[in-house]
Amino acid sequence: QVQLVESGGGLVQAGGSLKLSCSASGRTFSMYTMGWFRQAPGKEREFVAAITWLGGNTYYADSVKGRFTISRDNAKNTVYLQMNSLKPEDTAVYYCAATRSGITTPRPYDYDYWGQGTQVTVSS
Repeated sequence: QVQLVESGGGLVQAGGSLKLSCSASGRTFSMYTMGWFRQAPGKEREFVAAITWLGGNTYYADSVKGRFTISRDNAKNTVYLQMNSLKPEDTAVYYCAATRSGITTPRPYDYDYWGQGTQVTVSS
């Protein structure tokens, strides 16, 4: 069982940066691939980024590639999402998720555990 808690969301101007954190409980955190997803009002949840359990493989949605960076610190049971050059279209609730899959899957239904989400709002 893994419990996930996101933090770091907030209001930022376009072009600014935010760093999201996701703290996980559970002794086997390091064995999970971790992902970030987001959901804007009236839209489906969409994949943002994922990282394998050793951090050797990462995968990004085209919409955030080159602007967002996912990383993890297994000693701290934490995964991060550094978001730079933010755009108004990045506004959404951001969720972290964990999967036992050994690959960086972008499919929400592959993930076994989800956090409650943190709001990111980018003003123009």
